[in-house]
Parts: sequence; structure tokens; C-alpha cells
Amino acid sequence: MKRAEPRGKPAVKGELFIVSAPSGAGKTTLCREVSRIVPRLKHSVSYTTRTPRKGEKNNVHYSFVNQDRFRAMLKKGEFAEWAVVHGNLYGTSAKRLKELSNKGYDIILDIDTQGALQFRRKFADAVYVFILPPNMKILEQRLKGRKSDMNREIKRRLLNARKEIASYREYDYIIVNDNIKKALRELESIITARRLRTSRVDAGFIKALK
Repeated sequence: MKRAEPRGKPAVKGELFIVSAPSGAGKTTLCREVSRIVPRLKHSVSYTTRTPRKGEKNNVHYSFVNQDRFRAMLKKGEFAEWAVVHGNLYGTSAKRLKELSNKGYDIILDIDTQGALQFRRKFADAVYVFILPPNMKILEQRLKGRKSDMNREIKRRLLNARKEIASYREYDYIIVNDNIKKALRELESIITARRLRTSRVDAGFIKALK
């Protein structure tokens, strides 16, 4: 169920919540679910050149484009960040981010560690969250359970996972996704705490209380 709107008006511009995780740790599911239940929080849809998995919809899960279209967008400087992940291109639209932020929405993005490091250089004040699996065995089981990748691809993702996990110190928060409901509550708590900072309080609302 979607939460009620908080008191006061939203900030003039929204904030960024950057979520990274090894493939299969559940970052996309968590981002999608938390944006469904938290008011004025939008999940940014990334562009990718990879083939859609079964059940994925264009411009809902990702914006699926071919290599030529992606590289043309890259040449025009349309991405806030981009990276090659597991052999495919992924990128975040700078235009989409600006439009949502100017409307006062907070934005949550699920991107890989390469993209997150690019954001760190541009948006040092964003909130960075890393999602961990309980252990590598469970991560492997989750990847196999998706039934969308060949064994060779799963091995490559597990190898990359160990490298990605090593960058956890670059993030502000760590969530271990051993239970999706618990992990979702923790992610929601991080967003709520950020919104309750004094810098986010509507000055007009405070003035009316005096």
C-alpha cells in the first residue's frame, strides 16, 4: 500500500538515491517496490542494449535500444552516466533526471558500480546504497532461478560480483537482502531519514506554526 504524503511541500528539487548490487542481489526489485510505496519517489528507467528478458516491458523495466541508437545518444551527451556491464551498454538519461528533479520528485536509480562512481564525481551529495546477497551460494541460486542466463553467463556474473562487492566502501549504506520485505523496509527507512533532515523542511510550513 502506498504511504501517505508527508507534511509540508516537497523540496524545490528532488534528491538522488543511487542503488548498486551484484547481478541477482535484488536491486531492481527493491527500487521498483520502494518507488511504488513511497510518495514522490520515481524509479529512473535506464537505457540498455541488452535483449529484454521474459516479462520485461520497454520503458518500464528498461528502455531497450540497439547499439547504434545508444552510441548516437552517447555522442550527443545524453547520458548522465553510462557503462559496459556484462557485455551490454547501460546508461542513465540526463534529461529524464532533470525533468523529474525539477518537478520535486526524489529519484532512485539502480545502476552498477561503474555508473555509481561516475555519479559520485558529479553528485557527491546523493545517497549511495549497496545491496548485498546473504552469501555467494544464494546469489548463484538466484541467478540460476531467473532461467534467463546460460551457465557461462552466470559464472561471469558471479566473477564480476566479487569485484563489485569489493567497492562497498564507496557507498553510504549497506543492506543485506536476505529477506525482501526486511530489505525493503530498510531501504524505505534510508529514504525517510534523508527526507527528515532540516534542509528538507518547508520553511513556509514552519513559519505557519509560529
